[in-house]
Amino acid sequence: MSLPAVLTLIADRKSGPLKPEAIDVARTLVKGNSPIVLSPGEAVDIPCPPPRPGSASAATIRATLAPYRVDALLLKTRGRRRAVLVADMDSTIVTGETLDELADLLGCGDDVAAITRASMNGELDFETALEQRVALLAGKPASVLEDVWASVTLTEGARELVQTMRKHNGRTALVSGGFTWFTQRVAELCGFDENYGNALEIEDGKITGRLAGPILSPDAKRDHLERLTAERGVQLRAALTTGDGANDIPMLASAGLGLAFHAKPNVRRIISTQINFASLRAHLFAQGYHAKDFMTD
Repeated sequence: MSLPAVLTLIADRKSGPLKPEAIDVARTLVKGNSPIVLSPGEAVDIPCPPPRPGSASAATIRATLAPYRVDALLLKTRGRRRAVLVADMDSTIVTGETLDELADLLGCGDDVAAITRASMNGELDFETALEQRVALLAGKPASVLEDVWASVTLTEGARELVQTMRKHNGRTALVSGGFTWFTQRVAELCGFDENYGNALEIEDGKITGRLAGPILSPDAKRDHLERLTAERGVQLRAALTTGDGANDIPMLASAGLGLAFHAKPNVRRIISTQINFASLRAHLFAQGYHAKDFMTD
């Protein structure tokens, strides 16, 4: 008979394999059964009883395993597989911040980066921050977008996450506060079903410093999540969301599994399910997938 909860451990592969000592510590914390290997040296499931008063909290488990550079997710066994994926783009599906990189090439990088940090840390509302950053780009050549695109790098596991969920009939959407110029290309590269972002206004080959349409706000991210689950015919608990910034909090908090991915401190204070060390592959292990079942095409 399977236990109603599972503790999934995922190692940061760049820092070395998942150590047996870390698994033993985790089993003790949750009074777990023998581990089920999801990926040798990378990820295991530890079936365990559900949390009870006096049990180790998710925060305690996470802190205890952090020295091993291991992420730990304590989840219900039932309903682990998710039917909808909504993902942020910058510093989540791709490794960098496309707007900041664009500004760097245009010579206003420090000013834009400062506004980005304030926004992602929740010190400045997203809409104001975006308008201020876009205004700094006014009059700059739009051709530099291609230069930024040439340097964009997918985060490890991005294609595997999207392709595996699609293979299992998941609906996938890239929803970003960044520019549609990039979301369209990243979505095509990964295989997302849909993509949404902010449209950068370009006239006569130059960036105008304005947006061509309404701002895709944090609430709009959550709205897309709610629409996608409704269209898929499932409840919010069947959705997986992932992101790193303050503008992702509404969708992370609303989904059945919202994963704060290498997130800003203010996000980690609110969202308890976190990936702080591992790659995006962790999102599949969290759903009980074995590495041998990951898809890339």
